[in-house]
Amino acid sequence: MNNKEIIEQVWENRTLLSDPQTQNAINEIIELLDNGELRVSEPTTNGTWITNDWVKKAIILYFPMQQMQVHEVGIFEYHDKMKLKSGYDKLGVRVVPPAVARYGAFLAKGVILMPSYVNIGAYVDSGTMVDTWATVGSCAQIGKDVHLSGGVGIGGVLEPLQASPVIIEDGAFIGSRCIVVEGARVGKRAVLGAGVTITGSSKIIDVNTGVEYIGTVPDNSVVIPGMLPKKYPAGEFGVPCALIIGQRKASTDLKTSLNEALRDNNVSV
Repeated sequence: MNNKEIIEQVWENRTLLSDPQTQNAINEIIELLDNGELRVSEPTTNGTWITNDWVKKAIILYFPMQQMQVHEVGIFEYHDKMKLKSGYDKLGVRVVPPAVARYGAFLAKGVILMPSYVNIGAYVDSGTMVDTWATVGSCAQIGKDVHLSGGVGIGGVLEPLQASPVIIEDGAFIGSRCIVVEGARVGKRAVLGAGVTITGSSKIIDVNTGVEYIGTVPDNSVVIPGMLPKKYPAGEFGVPCALIIGQRKASTDLKTSLNEALRDNNVSV
């Protein structure tokens, strides 16, 4: 049996977790995730993404195999089941204390971790900055040259198994305190202004065309927080949404594009 078949079998029969072949298969999968040879979700040639549910199952099965241990890193002490990622100098990754990434998360060459957190199963591609107190949840897929600003929360997903991970595509800029969760997808070179929340069911409205997207930010969009009126028995209230107020221009960098789009629409963030 290959690793996928082993995982599917043990998922239905947890007594097999004590079997050495099962443990070897799970350990091999986590190692492949750690070095980027395997991904929880991966892009296809037509621009869609495929989620490998069996890999998520392997991560879930990995937890009960591990024993609680004390880890000492300089003056810091941790008590957890999961190992921490190591060997950053050989990986070409800059890690500023006290940033933490778990073993089983992939960090490509050129990634910078300010004091932040990257969970198991996540994939962070080359040239990406994970800024101070930003978090990259389990299985999240972060593209090349992405900037996750201070305090950004990228949600994780292990269960339910059919749920898709958060995807941030190449060149995106995620502004301070943004939240992207529940399998939401941010397209290439998109810009989220500070405080935008995108969930899998969020309405994202283009203010110029009226086109509405659900849980997906199109490529090159410049997005700010918005509100939609909604009537309830107790009255009418504002429900959060996101507004596409412009397009990132190829001739300018992210910051300039965002500022110009905001200025053109008389909006500040």
